[in-house]
Order: sequence, then C-alpha cells, then structure tokens
Amino acid sequence: MMKLVLMGDLHYHEIDKSIPGLREARTAFYHTLLGRFLDMDADLHISLGDLTNFGSTLELQEVYELLQREDRTFIHVLGNHDLYWQTRREVLEITGQQRYHAIDTETAMLVFLDTAKEMDFEDWGGWLDDEQLQWLEGMVKASGTKPLLVFGHHPVYNTTARSEKEKGSIHPSIDMWRILNRKVGIGVYFNGHTHVDSIVAQNNWTFVQLSACLDQHGFRIVELTEEELRISAVDITDEEVLDNAPMLHQHMVHFTHNPNARGTDADREHVVPLLTAAQPQ
Repeated sequence: MMKLVLMGDLHYHEIDKSIPGLREARTAFYHTLLGRFLDMDADLHISLGDLTNFGSTLELQEVYELLQREDRTFIHVLGNHDLYWQTRREVLEITGQQRYHAIDTETAMLVFLDTAKEMDFEDWGGWLDDEQLQWLEGMVKASGTKPLLVFGHHPVYNTTARSEKEKGSIHPSIDMWRILNRKVGIGVYFNGHTHVDSIVAQNNWTFVQLSACLDQHGFRIVELTEEELRISAVDITDEEVLDNAPMLHQHMVHFTHNPNARGTDADREHVVPLLTAAQPQ
C-alpha cells in the first residue's frame, strides 16, 4: 500500500510586523497547520504549489524550516506564486527541489510537473514547454498499465471547478488530452490553483483539486492498494488555526479569501476502483 498526504495552496507569507498581533497570529496558524500536516504518517508529503505567497527568499526559508523533519519526505511542485519574486533556478536552489520528475514504484507511477510561469505578474495561468510535454508523454507510456498519479499546480483546462476561467488552468492551447489519452488504465491528476475543492471524472482520468489551506483548513489523504485508490479529506479544527485565519485574511496581499472554498463531500472524497485498471480504454 502507498499513502500520500496532499496540501493545497498554503500561501505562506511575509507580514507587516508593525500590525499588533499579526506576527503571533501567523506563527500560531502556520506552526499548527504544518505540524498537523507532518504528523500524518505517509510515504510522501506533497505541496501542490503556491507554498509561498510571493516566493521571496525569506518566505521560502521560513516555511521550509517548518517543514523539515528527518522522518518525512516533502515534495513541492512549483506554483505561480512561488515564482513571482525570483527565478525558477533561484527558487530551486533554495528549496533543493527538482523542477519536474517522476517516481516509479511497483504500485504506481508518480509524476510531478512544473506548470508555473516565471516572474509573470500579469499571467498567473499555467504553461508547459515542449521539452516537458515530451517528457510527460514518455512517462505516460512508461507507466504501462500501472496507475499514473500526476501532480501539478494548475488544473487541466475545463476539468475541475473554475478551470475553464481565464488563467485558471494550463493554457487551453496546450493539448493535454493528446498526452493523457495515451494512458492505458487509470490516471489521477491532482492540482490546486483555483482555491476551490473539486473532483471530476473524465474518460479514464480523475481530476482532484484542492482548495487553499487558508480558506479550507485541511488536507487530502491518498491511499493506494491493489483494489482501489481512496481519496479522503482531513479537516484541521485546532483553535490556533480557526481563530487566527481571519486576521491573516484581513492583512494579506496577493490573496483573496474565498468563503466558498469547501466543496460537497463528492468534491472532497472519492474512490477509484483499480481492479479493471489494466484493461485498455
């Protein structure tokens, strides 16, 4: 069995330290939330991008200090907010992460994408260059009949909620379905970006979208067995999180609180049967 813990857009942010109580509110919120994240036992702990609010060196260093635990393997896919302040190369040097990569196991193929544009304040939509698209196509083929789990910040256009909106997805001119349709068996695509929970099944793919942690305080657990892939939601209800979130919302830039982030149960929990996954679609 494989177990993953997924986090949506965290937007860890620098603050105006002259505002009374704001530093304490930020500390209590993020220390508690990320503590709960790391306390969950799993093979991998994954951020689906926008881990930071602006991608400054200070934001990255501070949030990575909170995420460092020797008994946890943390993977951070890049989001547009992570690349606002500095270049992709500089961010990867600070974080020690890879731009895009794959992990092939007996249970499944895991693919981690880079869909973010670099230092583009006008267009926060997603993009993949030809080199990465060619690589992704190779990974789809290499996965064979095993379940393929893809992790990216931006959704595939016109799949999950709000992915049809301008700048709300990987650019619609990129024909992602040309590649995804090559998958034999089951594929699951996980993303953030639009700040609303959503799960949508199309063809042999399931698209799982996580809202922002500042709006909907919680994570997703992904459990993979031979029989099924089970996605479940975990709510974080600690007072330190609930009581301090409103103050952070009030004083944040580059982030707008979405009070309607939480989806229905069907948008947060789902089971994908795998018994027939090896059958061609």
